[in-house]
Amino acid sequence: MTAFALALPFSAATRRTVAAALLTAAAGLQFTTAQAQDGPQLNLQRVELTAGMHRIDAQVAATPQERQTGLMHRKEMPQHEGMLFVFEQPAQQCFWMKNTLLPLTAAFVDDDGTIVNLADMKPQTLDSHCSAKPVRYVLEMNQGWFAKKNIKAGAKLGGALFSRK
Repeated sequence: MTAFALALPFSAATRRTVAAALLTAAAGLQFTTAQAQDGPQLNLQRVELTAGMHRIDAQVAATPQERQTGLMHRKEMPQHEGMLFVFEQPAQQCFWMKNTLLPLTAAFVDDDGTIVNLADMKPQTLDSHCSAKPVRYVLEMNQGWFAKKNIKAGAKLGGALFSRK
């Protein structure tokens, strides 16, 4: 901000006014973003996945904003539904549960659909739950869903997103 303000051919008072206006605009954008996150996101694109014989109807969180909001503010989620977080490239992914009301299990998933590891996550905590290795996908389901279906690390998810290698 300082380099920008010094480069302007205006008086110091004008530069301060411009800087204040930019800061106010930035604060307004942050406020708008925060306001948009006050409720659950329910209208994301969906994809059908499979885990063995089990069908999963997953909302897709593919943009930074969608991933940041995730399943926050949801009071309930049907048992066969979840959210698939899609990242541009594999990396160690870490999740937390701020403003998330439901207990969830995160499945950290490799490019070919293999579940690398699972993590049970408590609601409304800032505890970090990370992938054991770089992954491109994370599937969140109601806590206990994977255990009830006897789906563990090493199992493969199916669906159009996963390449078979």
